Amino acid sequence: MPKPRTHYICSECGAEFPQYFGKCSACNQWNTLLEQVIAPAGSSPRPSLNGSSWIKEHGRTPDKAKGQPRSSLKLSQIADAAVSRCSSGFGELDRVLGGGIVPGSLVLIGGEPGIGKSTLLLQVANQLSYHSRILYVSGEESGQQVKMRAGRLRADPAAADGAEAESSQNSLESPEEENTPPKLQKSKVKQDSERSQTPNSQLKTLNCESHFYLLPETDLEEILRELESLKPHLAVIDSIQTIYFPSLTSAPGSVAQVRECTSALMQVAKRENITLFIVGHVTKEGAIAGPRVLEHLVDTVLFFEGDRFASHRLLRSIKNRFGATHEIGVFEMVANGLREVDNPSELFLGNREEIVSGSATVVACEGTRPIVVELQALVSPSSTGSPRRSTTGVESNRLLQILAVLEKRVGIPLSKLDTYVASVGGLVVSEPAADLGIAIAVVSSFRDRVVDPHTVILGEVGLGGQVRPVSQLELRLREAGKLGFKRAIIPKGQIPPDLGLEIVPVGKVLDAIIEAIPGQPNQNFEPADSQDEYDQEYDDEYDDEYEDQGDGGDEEGNGFVESEPVF
Repeated sequence: MPKPRTHYICSECGAEFPQYFGKCSACNQWNTLLEQVIAPAGSSPRPSLNGSSWIKEHGRTPDKAKGQPRSSLKLSQIADAAVSRCSSGFGELDRVLGGGIVPGSLVLIGGEPGIGKSTLLLQVANQLSYHSRILYVSGEESGQQVKMRAGRLRADPAAADGAEAESSQNSLESPEEENTPPKLQKSKVKQDSERSQTPNSQLKTLNCESHFYLLPETDLEEILRELESLKPHLAVIDSIQTIYFPSLTSAPGSVAQVRECTSALMQVAKRENITLFIVGHVTKEGAIAGPRVLEHLVDTVLFFEGDRFASHRLLRSIKNRFGATHEIGVFEMVANGLREVDNPSELFLGNREEIVSGSATVVACEGTRPIVVELQALVSPSSTGSPRRSTTGVESNRLLQILAVLEKRVGIPLSKLDTYVASVGGLVVSEPAADLGIAIAVVSSFRDRVVDPHTVILGEVGLGGQVRPVSQLELRLREAGKLGFKRAIIPKGQIPPDLGLEIVPVGKVLDAIIEAIPGQPNQNFEPADSQDEYDQEYDDEYDDEYEDQGDGGDEEGNGFVESEPVF
């Protein structure tokens, strides 16, 4: 018996190598090559080109002017067909998908364990099961476990027996009509949130027949046979790492298994016009487990994220062939599952009645959705020789750059102070439009003066201390006006329409500091008998310290040239 041959496949890009290397030469990633056994010749289910192929049998035509298409069509020959999107029952999910579910599309959802991927898809499947055939393939849980979870989420169709049915005017097309895509009704998540506060005896449920089918299976061939037999409108695969193809010798979850299973599911879904939701595991680095080819095969890649200590969850689109990328949907985890958040800015805004120093408000844009976020900063003397720079929801390198600009261009001594910056609610704010808000929050904490809580601050901070323009300015200002803000500090040169806000254009960081931080100190903070004594004490302390370093240098002979302080 011949010895089985092996080769190595990169888990990131899918490149193949005859032997192991520490670094993949195709994608330059380290420790990504995985061993795989090569199937013997003739056992592969895929057809291959041999010596009797069409090209070798008929030869090549030297005269290209006589070329004729065999199966290809011109764009003008393809009939126009209006693709109608279907509602998922959740407005936030529809927003992330680009306006709804596209029939026949493949959607990959990834996220940390326990973040709510299966919960969301089970709720979506329950919403759609009263109007369309739904197949839920569970590779991680048994049928009884899924039923218990459905009962906990009040998504068990058996719980609907004996209740009052909805009006026939709201009923949708019968799932027996194969060629007509289902028209799904709007989300009723607001009603569900009200039901969660009501005793079970007072809950109103539907008694219409549910078309929710559950298949606890991991064999790909059985799943494909069920898809072709049932022909559901939507199918959920939970999860792709547990599905295996018996013709392959590798273990479930390997690079080859994930690639082949996804490819086979995609072919059936496109041929039968089945919308397919696939759940994907993540690695310890936070990326979706499996080869990078997995993300290329599907139409949409969604990532479910959130803080384990917070109740809100963010559904973010990483790739979308049918809509904009980097859109987000905001959900809140409650006792009976996930609930939509209609106004996410309320989650990321602090209590505006409590006025404290070190706080500034910005408007971040995630895709086409503006979100008002409060940024908080704390500046305090360092107890060690190396000051700390800590961030939550803000990129740490961005903070270091802003602190350097404040010290060099504005003259605020921050090199020996601990600096902490965080976004309220834990939202990750990575766009440069929040730079000016971070700078204002740091200066506000340093001088212990309060920024007007009715002011939003927008602008990118350049290394020269200038304030650069931001994108989607009108969209950001409209969101701020809806939430009651009265004043906006924006980059100079951008002229927004009249939205009822007082617009303050600034060209430099120093101008923004003067406009944002008033001369009156915080009345709740009394470090000295008067503000003059407080300013003089602060200035004397730092002047003496920097003067010693600037005149004689430190013990190692390193001189320091002090910037002239503004405050």
